[in-house]
Amino acid sequence: MKYKIEGDTLPVVICYLDGGESMVTEGGGMAWMSPNMQMETTSNGGIGKAFGRMFSGEKMFQNIYTAKGGEGLIAFASSFPGSIKAFSIAPGQEIIAQKTAFLASERNVDCSVFFHKKVGSGFFGGEGFIMQRFSGRGTLFAEFDGHVVEYELGAGERLVVDTGHLAAMSATCSMDIVTVPGVKNMLFGGEGIFNTEITGPGHVWLQTMPISNVASILRPYFPSGN
Repeated sequence: MKYKIEGDTLPVVICYLDGGESMVTEGGGMAWMSPNMQMETTSNGGIGKAFGRMFSGEKMFQNIYTAKGGEGLIAFASSFPGSIKAFSIAPGQEIIAQKTAFLASERNVDCSVFFHKKVGSGFFGGEGFIMQRFSGRGTLFAEFDGHVVEYELGAGERLVVDTGHLAAMSATCSMDIVTVPGVKNMLFGGEGIFNTEITGPGHVWLQTMPISNVASILRPYFPSGN
């Protein structure tokens, strides 16, 4: 499979498949394709994995597109202004990503739910509690909100992030939910009560415009129901 990512604000990834190669996406993920791409809707791994995907913010069922009778083309467009990133997934190169990050992948990439180890802090931390873990082998395309900034953390090196800005991290990283120090800072600082602390070693991808932040900014401009 070969691919190219085009566009800046609303990007699209265009995949070029050899005959017999397949891509996996959710319903509604396909933007355009050649007529020889055959679609099959499936639980892709059984009902257990389907419920796991649903719990991590994805749809239970997925569509598998296969190039039949020769080379095929299929494109997947982002659903929100932001970035599409390609990841090479392999044993030892798994990643943890935000809910709804999955756009498309090769068939041997596995998506499962990732729970924060400290359940109590996870509940209070909000968005960082349930994430997605991508393992297996193949290329994964993930969509993130806004521009993406990357950091490489050494062993024991830490980074404190507003929870919504964490797009993805290497599975070798660990994360914890930490409270903002000081009662006055919590109540009047405007930054919320909790942050996410990421500890290396591993790579971290941060997003500049979480959709949750956009929603909260726009909410006052929408008329309220009676």
